[in-house]
Amino acid sequence: MVNRNPVIKYTKIFINNEFVDAVSGKTFPSVNPATETVVAQVAEGDKADVNKAVEAAKKAFERGSKWRSMPPSGRGILLNKLADLIDRDADQIASIQTLENGKPWTHSFGECTMTSSILRYYAGWADKIHGETAATDDNSVVMTRKEPIGVVGQITPWNGPIVLLAFKLGPAVAAGCTVVLKPAEQTPLCTLHVAALIKEAGFPPGVINIVPGYGPTAGAAVSEHPDIMKVAFTGSVEVGKKIMVASGNTNLKRVTLELGGKSPLVIFDDANVDEAVKIAHDAIFTNSGQICIAASRVFVQSKIHDEFVKKSKALTLKRKLGDPFDPATEQGPQVDDEIFERVLSYLKAGKEDGATLEVGGERFGKVGYYVMPTIFSNVKDNMRIAREEIFGPVQSILKFDTMEEVIKRANDTTYGLGAGVITNDINRALKFSQAVESGNVWVNQYASLCPHIPFGGYKQSGIGRELGAEALENYLETKSIHIKLSS
Repeated sequence: MVNRNPVIKYTKIFINNEFVDAVSGKTFPSVNPATETVVAQVAEGDKADVNKAVEAAKKAFERGSKWRSMPPSGRGILLNKLADLIDRDADQIASIQTLENGKPWTHSFGECTMTSSILRYYAGWADKIHGETAATDDNSVVMTRKEPIGVVGQITPWNGPIVLLAFKLGPAVAAGCTVVLKPAEQTPLCTLHVAALIKEAGFPPGVINIVPGYGPTAGAAVSEHPDIMKVAFTGSVEVGKKIMVASGNTNLKRVTLELGGKSPLVIFDDANVDEAVKIAHDAIFTNSGQICIAASRVFVQSKIHDEFVKKSKALTLKRKLGDPFDPATEQGPQVDDEIFERVLSYLKAGKEDGATLEVGGERFGKVGYYVMPTIFSNVKDNMRIAREEIFGPVQSILKFDTMEEVIKRANDTTYGLGAGVITNDINRALKFSQAVESGNVWVNQYASLCPHIPFGGYKQSGIGRELGAEALENYLETKSIHIKLSS
């Protein structure tokens, strides 16, 4: 049930299964982007708090501890319990996320459902992680063991704080690691509610620790800590590069990164235009365009280009912005004033660079960080709106003629996270899917995700994969044990 005024119970740092104040005593505001009002003051963690969290995680990971002595199936049981509790509190968690993030409540609730399904998927993996045996030419038998890497740091973003928490916690816990997690400063409250559920589920103290705070302080402390053996980060390319530098300057910790995108969606002239318009619309405007895989470059073949633009404009004019708790609302605000101003600057750039503004192009209302859903046509590949990640509700429509041309243009980017193609010709679909430089390709749909399917990017869109069995390898070491047999 929608709750416009959810009770905020948890605002402190979560270490060793206890909620504690920051060592410094500082707090920072969590702001409702729809009203620009403060929701709550949250404990501001920094290096001192991260150090405490790492010590707790190290102790929980010691041999002989309750966590290390737990059978693998026990980890699965705990993940399933946590999933059950998230389902139980989904109304509350969704309301808190909408309050601090601004996305429509129905979307937040759906993300809670996906969160629990991801945790259950990894619960099933917990007792199925094992090595192999092999014979060698020197009369030895070798067996391999998969062992947890140790204490891991995880930094989650604000655009999908609950579901991306599951992306990271699921495989780490299934593998047997212990965790220090820093949620985005814009959306700490829903994550801290999950922290309470982690304790309620029965996780031993220190296994999962959550330290809210700012990126340059708490986030940097996670990236630089010599006792953290691996960092998983979702966010910007700029910060991802800093995390790689921190890894190299400290203990060569493993790094997995899920970064930005400038994803192409290619629509061929044999497509059903009405269906293509709807797919492209949802692929950019969902979550106010604040999605790393958002299809922000829409390439439309010349024959249907004008019809596509006309119908896209008509659909966008019907899009309902407003109160994210209203079931009829399709689009909420941008997450904060910084993102809001950034998006507005790109709207200005699009106009100045000569793109044709079809609809939108300005803020919506006078209160809240709302940006009107915007369409630019006659976009050229060298324009800023076609090259840089906007992270807002801005669709750029580009015209193309041939398959060879559009493949080259689609790949002309430093990113490679998502791509899509809409066509009734399977040969076209397969040719494009194989040629495009992207970690994820959708045919006649866009942005579908499944817990068992790997997710990640090419080029500067990231390193490594989340979801699926591949994600487990990020949290495991492989040990080879050589046993000499007697003659």
